[in-house]
Amino acid sequence: MGDRNRVKVFLVLVLMAGSVYAERIDVELDPAATKVGWTLGDVLHTVHGTFRVRKGDLWFDTTTNQAGGLIVVDAASGESGSGARDGRMHKNVLESMKFPDATFVPDHVEGTVARTGDSDVQLHGMFAIHGATHELLMKVKCHLEQQKLTAAIAFPVPYVKWGMKDPSNVLLKVKDFVDIDIQATGRIR
Repeated sequence: MGDRNRVKVFLVLVLMAGSVYAERIDVELDPAATKVGWTLGDVLHTVHGTFRVRKGDLWFDTTTNQAGGLIVVDAASGESGSGARDGRMHKNVLESMKFPDATFVPDHVEGTVARTGDSDVQLHGMFAIHGATHELLMKVKCHLEQQKLTAAIAFPVPYVKWGMKDPSNVLLKVKDFVDIDIQATGRIR
């Protein structure tokens, strides 16, 4: 092989190695700075509450749009400000003593994630809650800057369709889905 061909092969290998390394972004969520909010509407008023994130590590590739990782939410941490309502939610709907975690495992991104600045994408993956796993697509508005990611994430959870008990009764009629709104902060590794 001539010197010219060796230089070409070397340049191709350098470019391939650089692009593979440079396109994957790994993020570690900060559980203390990540807020999971939920909203459940009923006929008379709307109930708002929160859950805590136990841990979250994810990655995505800006070239292939593949994604991976694991986000774990403490299902038993759910609260709405009413002890009686929260007790019914944990005992009858979430059964959080039996199913203490809700998890999300992403597998791909729909749309383009900018390496810096703002992006509006959808994150697809599998969401496990209440002992079953469901396909889920999340709307994500994210901002990447230096070593930090911030994101606003929204998606509905059709809890009745997914086998959880409807807490509605003769006096109270609630929607059969819960809106989830996450404000996430993470460190890019």
